[in-house]
Amino acid sequence: MFLRLAEQHRKFVQDLVMNLQALAIVLERRGYLASCYTCGGQMNSASFMVSLTDNHLIRFLVSDYGITWTEMRDDRELMKLEGAEAISQLQELANLVKYQIQPSDATLATAQRV
Repeated sequence: MFLRLAEQHRKFVQDLVMNLQALAIVLERRGYLASCYTCGGQMNSASFMVSLTDNHLIRFLVSDYGITWTEMRDDRELMKLEGAEAISQLQELANLVKYQIQPSDATLATAQRV
């Protein structure tokens, strides 16, 4: 049972990394500064970053050890989430892209939650 769970987790992380890479590409095409870096060819970890506006940065890290979402403005941490909450926040970012909301609108949406 535990070996099966470990394999499912590895596949989950790989899927998440692939989706982060795709999201970074879409964001770049929409004019955002975005990047997604992976280490090695196994895609078992990634560092995703996007700048929504000047001095407003989102960092999403995923690895076998955990998942974190960190939102910063003016080099100050506004919010840090882990696990399922971090993935939910990532979905909100993807929805902003999907519905083509401008960066200033994204900033307003985030500011209202904090």
